[in-house]
Order: sequence, then C-alpha cells, then structure tokens
Amino acid sequence: MFNTGKFVGKTVLITGASRGIGKEIALKLAKDGANIVVAAKTATAHPKLPGTIYTAAEEIEKAGGKALPCIVDVRDEVSVKSSVEEAVKKFGGIDILINNASAISLTDTESTEMKRYDLMHSINTRGTYLMTKTCLPYLKSGKNPHVLNISPPLLMEPRWFANHVAYTMAKYGMSMCVLGQHEEFRPHGIAVNALWPLTAIWTAAMEMLSDKGGEAGSRKPAIMADAAYAVLSKNSKDFTGNFLIDEDVLKAEGVTDFERYACVPGAPLMPDFFIPSGTYDHKFAPGAGIGKKKVAHEAGVVEEEIKQTFLAAKRLLNGEIVKKTGFVYEFILKDPVTKSERFITLDLKNGEGNLADKKTTDKPDVKFTLAPEDFAPLFSGKLRPTTALMTKKLKISGDMPGAMKLESLLRKFTEGKL
Repeated sequence: MFNTGKFVGKTVLITGASRGIGKEIALKLAKDGANIVVAAKTATAHPKLPGTIYTAAEEIEKAGGKALPCIVDVRDEVSVKSSVEEAVKKFGGIDILINNASAISLTDTESTEMKRYDLMHSINTRGTYLMTKTCLPYLKSGKNPHVLNISPPLLMEPRWFANHVAYTMAKYGMSMCVLGQHEEFRPHGIAVNALWPLTAIWTAAMEMLSDKGGEAGSRKPAIMADAAYAVLSKNSKDFTGNFLIDEDVLKAEGVTDFERYACVPGAPLMPDFFIPSGTYDHKFAPGAGIGKKKVAHEAGVVEEEIKQTFLAAKRLLNGEIVKKTGFVYEFILKDPVTKSERFITLDLKNGEGNLADKKTTDKPDVKFTLAPEDFAPLFSGKLRPTTALMTKKLKISGDMPGAMKLESLLRKFTEGKL
C-alpha cells in the first residue's frame, strides 16, 4: 500500500516500537513525515535481539519522520505520564496512540507462574488501559484522533482459552478496551479499533525463539504496517469499534497481491492465534485449518508410521544435538476414542540422546500432548508444531523456551541435519 502523505506533522505514540510490528508501523508513518514517539523499555541492546528505542528513532528520522525515543514501562504510571508529557512538550499534542506492547506465555494453568500471569496482565491489559487513559486528554483535541490496539477479535471459544488461559485473558483485555472505549470516546470523535494478523508474523523475536529458522508460512511485519496505515487513514468519527484482520483491511483497500508479504513466497501459510474458524480455513495448508475435525486413521498404519519415525530419529541423534538442546521432551499420545495414553520420551539432555517408547523416569522439561496419528507428521514436517498448537492438535506444558526449540529441532530432523 502506497503512502499518501496523510500523516505529515501528526504525532503518533507507539508502545513497543523499538522492534517488530511496532517499529514497522512507525517506519510506515514516518515516510509521510509523522512525529513518532518510540515508547519502549529497550534502551540498551539485547545480546540476541537487535534494536533499541534509539536505533529505532534513527531509522524513523532517516525514513522522513521526526522521532522522540522514550524509555517507558507501561506498567508504571509515572513512566507513562512522563513519556506523554514529554511527547506533548516536544510535538504539541498527540493525534494517534498505538497500543502494541505485549507479553506472552503460552502455558497452561498449572505451568503458569503468578509472576508471569501478573506480567502479562500488567503489560497487555493494564498497560493498554493506562496509556489510553493518559493520552485521552490530548487525543480529544487531536486531528482525526485514533487509538489502535494490536489485539485479537473477541472469540469466546474454549479452544482459544484451554491451552493458555492466562495469556488469552490478558490479550483479550486489550480487545475489551476497544469494546468499551470506542463507545465511551465516540462523543469526542476518537476512533478505537483493534488490528490482528491473519498469519504468523516473522519478527526478530520469533527468529530468536525458533533458533533462527522456520519463517516459511509467516508474513513480514509490513502487512500489519500497511493495514494500520489504512485504518488510521479512516475518518475517526465514522470508523470505530472494529475488530480487524490485516488481510481483510488491505483487500478492502484494493490490495490483491499478498505474496509480497510472504517471508517465503509460495509456502503454505501458518495461522495466528484467535482466528475465526471456517472463514479463513482455505488460506492454510491441509491439516492447518482452524477447528478441523481429525481424520480417522487405521491403528496399524499409525503404528507403522511411529515405528519408522523411531528408526529415522535414532539414526540421527548424537551428542552434538544434545549439547545444543539440553531438554527432555515427553510426548503423551492420547487416543481420543479409547482415552488411552502412550508415553514417548525424547531425551536431548543426556549422553548421545535417545528416543524411547516409555515414560521418562526423570521429570521432563517439556510435555507435548497430541493424538497418536499426529506424532509421525509432527516429526516429518507435515504438521508444524506452531500450527498444531494454534489449531489445538498439540498441547504444551513445562519450559516454554525449551518448547520453542521444538520447531527448529523438528525442521532439522526433517532435513536430516540433526
């Protein structure tokens, strides 16, 4: 989507704008000559993640905008108020607020530490509410004022809660702000909308968590930036209270070529969380659709597939992969018909590694629960772990950084690079 110059001189405060989607939106608006307040915690470089508020500010000014880097912790009221006051002092007001900062932990109830629960709710829900509340007096006098939350549609379906209820509650809190505040702010002509990606978005954080690989099926952050640009261009008095999907927004603007946003053109797309079932299933690879029913498999076929997986894996395991991984994975194959459970242990912490058809005697670092017929496809690459998690074919509990290594591990297994 082309820049039209609509945001020249407008002041946009973006939380979490030092990298990823937030920075991409900032750069898009900067090309019009917007004033961008880079509100984020990252003042010093992360050893594995590039980007700080200062490097983002440099990029914004090179793109044609003006930048104000602010060290902001959205959990802290003093920090938030200070950044808003600083922005108003430098640029004269605030026209647009983008609540992008967010924390994630895809853990079940038992595995979610309360400090992680508090972190997600403090950043996602409370941080969004606090930043919006603090900017409100200035948005009231802004030019075509908008609040845009990077949050999902409110789908009250158990599948989006069952595997990670704490994260869903926190993320939906941002969307509930949209639901209430769009009507509350309507008399002031302030638009409040939510924007969410249809597919996984490939960022530096995703690259780090997946051990620098696996971008196939994801799209570039540019699609969210283009969609945000389109939303923020709308008349704030008319276009408010919407829960939007990036591709739908761009289609309405006449965009037809979405391959330009693909990290790997032609690769089957991977759905993001919180995508409605049915509507978008045709977009994704077979078996990756949202809410699809399982296909019945003959027990003998499934058993042979598992046997062949064992044989292939054992040939590839070695001390080097154990040294690089350092986790014990337990797969719980739960038959939906007989309700029986079968335990398979992938030990990538000890010795030369091992794949055993039994329950581990030690406490596993990560547990994966799935149907027997999904075990072999998971190892062969036909079923991607992220897709399986999002479509509820896979349940994960335990050490989440260890779990995030699974996709990279299985990709190497598929390529014979273990």
